[in-house]
Amino acid sequence: MAKLNEKAVQTILEICGRYKNEKTPLMMILSDIQNEYGYIPLEVQEIVSQETGISVAEIYGVVTFYSFFSLTPKGKYVIGCCLGTACYVKGAQQVIDKFSEILKIKPGETTEDGLFTLDALRCIGACGIAPAVSINGTVYPKMSVGEVPKIIADYKAKEA
Repeated sequence: MAKLNEKAVQTILEICGRYKNEKTPLMMILSDIQNEYGYIPLEVQEIVSQETGISVAEIYGVVTFYSFFSLTPKGKYVIGCCLGTACYVKGAQQVIDKFSEILKIKPGETTEDGLFTLDALRCIGACGIAPAVSINGTVYPKMSVGEVPKIIADYKAKEA
């Protein structure tokens, strides 16, 4: 979205308009914008503020508090490594470290080619299959460090 074009502005205004009669529309508006564009930069937050009367500071606070909102674009494949207690005890830190090493990014970052984003998650509710990794909604159970290179290679092969 770098600089917002007129079509993007109109879409954001339309999203805000959908929830005009709601008492607390912010989460719904932000969720729709996140789904539409994949992230919610400051320029968008300013438009939402103008349309709703909610301060940019409050909107920014919500966007940065909830992990499913993002201020920056995400990669095509979002790798979420659960670091909740059950996953952590079963080696999740080593798994995320391996993803980080191979992709040459830290958690919260996106590869230069825009293909992968690596996220550290607190708990995805998959404790029985720990350690768990989620990639665009597909959950990989009982993940091991040895499986990481193959998973990355498989996703890269989809792009070839």
